[in-house]
Amino acid sequence: MINININNMDYEIPENLTVLQACNQFGIHVPTLCHDERLEAEASCNLCIVEVNGQSDLKTSCSLRVEEGMIIKTNSQKVISARREVLDKLIWGHPDDCTDCHKTRDCKLHSYCDEYEVVNKTASYTSDREIYPKDTTNLFYDIDPNKCISCNLCINVCNELQGRSSLEINHKGYISRKTSSSENNQCEDCGNCVSVCPTGALMPKQYMMEVGELHDTETMKQNKEETEESRYVKTTCAYCGVGCQLELVVKDEHVVDCKPVNVLPNTGLLCVKGKFGFKFINHPDRLKTPLIRKNGEFVEASWEEAYNLITEKANEIKSKYGSDVFGGLSSARCTNEENYLFQKLVRVGFGTNNIDHCARL
Repeated sequence: MINININNMDYEIPENLTVLQACNQFGIHVPTLCHDERLEAEASCNLCIVEVNGQSDLKTSCSLRVEEGMIIKTNSQKVISARREVLDKLIWGHPDDCTDCHKTRDCKLHSYCDEYEVVNKTASYTSDREIYPKDTTNLFYDIDPNKCISCNLCINVCNELQGRSSLEINHKGYISRKTSSSENNQCEDCGNCVSVCPTGALMPKQYMMEVGELHDTETMKQNKEETEESRYVKTTCAYCGVGCQLELVVKDEHVVDCKPVNVLPNTGLLCVKGKFGFKFINHPDRLKTPLIRKNGEFVEASWEEAYNLITEKANEIKSKYGSDVFGGLSSARCTNEENYLFQKLVRVGFGTNNIDHCARL
């Protein structure tokens, strides 16, 4: 353990931490745009700079290791001024469409510019900077290179965590898909690049469609506060038994986006189904109550009525034909615990070993 001082407060911490990790450990906010704790420090955005030991040159806290007796300032006037300069350079020429951009509420660049009172001086997106066409070729997400700040997060997540190499910063300095036909370059549509993008450079099509259905542009402008309100519901992915943790973004009782949670077992990653396959939740054909056939037609029933009918029919069939006329087929979309309970129901409740699992198919 070593002793350091952050913003005139003394702390004792392990010596193998970076300054950013030390600050995070004690709840001291340091802004970052290119940092991800799962990756090696990129130190490309220079927004996490801090003042160390009164030295004139500022250091990037994501790459600097703590040392005994280190004195750190995270909010001095010098640091704040330097961060404003960084943000001013990043926001220069950035499309001035925050009112219409669906990422505004979650855009880290936008949030930091508000926090540090940096104004986008681009009243309109003029010819001062070349405008690049959007890439809409992917089925699940779009790339808008005009909003890319070259933080490399998407590239590093794709390379280091997903094990692919589908993205690159092109010769013009903006994010794009690799044109190589190498098998390792083939995108798996997992959307993990979208999840880490700090701006609107990578946006899911599903989100754009859902929000577009709920709020047209004029309504969003007139009632920005209402359309920005959203709630986050932490849940478990329903597509397999791994148990990936995610947050559903809910607006007006509609799920409009899905974000991975950086905890076990998925550590902030999702597959294409977990990331983009949520539209069934709000589908009008989704069954929300049990259906019982009456007079040749299915009608809605209560759970109590459904359970009573199942019990009645099961007991009737069992007494007439025996237990082995029953069979159970379980699902990989259930948890291990749910599958255990189901096989126990079949073996003990129905009295048969006729049970299998869809994974064998």
